[in-house]
Amino acid sequence: MTAAGKERVTRVAFEAALPALRPEIHRYCSRMTGSVIDGEDMLQIACLKAFEALERGDTVDNLRAWLFRIAHNTALVFLRARKREAAMLDAKLDVQTIEADDLPMRSDVTDSLRPFLALPPRQRSSVIFRDVFGYSTGEVAELTGSSIASVKAALHRGRATLQQSHAGEAAQPASPLSAEERQRLSQYAEHFNARNFDKLRDMLAAEVRLELVSRIEANGRKEVGNYYSNYDRVDDWLMMPGRVEGRPAILTFDPVDSASSPAYFILLEFTAGELQFIRDFRYARYAMADAQWERLG
Repeated sequence: MTAAGKERVTRVAFEAALPALRPEIHRYCSRMTGSVIDGEDMLQIACLKAFEALERGDTVDNLRAWLFRIAHNTALVFLRARKREAAMLDAKLDVQTIEADDLPMRSDVTDSLRPFLALPPRQRSSVIFRDVFGYSTGEVAELTGSSIASVKAALHRGRATLQQSHAGEAAQPASPLSAEERQRLSQYAEHFNARNFDKLRDMLAAEVRLELVSRIEANGRKEVGNYYSNYDRVDDWLMMPGRVEGRPAILTFDPVDSASSPAYFILLEFTAGELQFIRDFRYARYAMADAQWERLG
């Protein structure tokens, strides 16, 4: 123990504890950003900052609270950096109508993250820490670097705003995918389910990138090709074309119960007909809990 009563947490110990901490830190980050995908980005930044702090020799008395504090500070920086861009995108957003038949299966938690976006960041974090994670007012003050009085004020205003907006606006549908985009997703899912992985490899761009979230990253056709070989060794998946938060994705279902909710998702990015980026959440299934998803076909 140090003079301040704080125990040194090693990088190895932190890495061992991180898998259990990731889901709830992601839950916080997702509510701060309003997106399970952006929430994962923020979580990764927070984890990187935590590793850097441990390398500097920082000491920790409560690992969970310490990581929450890092995530909170990361969120404030993240949101400030995106404020202008988000305002511009909102001003230009042109929402189109989607026919009901296009989306035969949707998540039932599509608004679970949206209400928090009505709150300024500091009110948002106070409400999330207090009402979602159950921290006391004093603990929220410590986590956010605020006074108890300011936290109480933020909670009062934030809760009032949430109550007023509870009836709120319905979630706006994303622009429908083009016929070409839908065809690519359908082909990808069909080849996957047929275990025709050579066909999938043919879809890859030369400089394709892969992120197997919380596990590995790979670049180029050769490295990413091994990713499919690993999938060929297991049979716990059924791939279906869809979207997550409006983005083209493959939804992964239990092959025995395809009518259930998906277990996880894989984001895909195509450019000029070639697959440029794969982001697979197989080992970050916590992101599915609050995801807004749509199954296509």
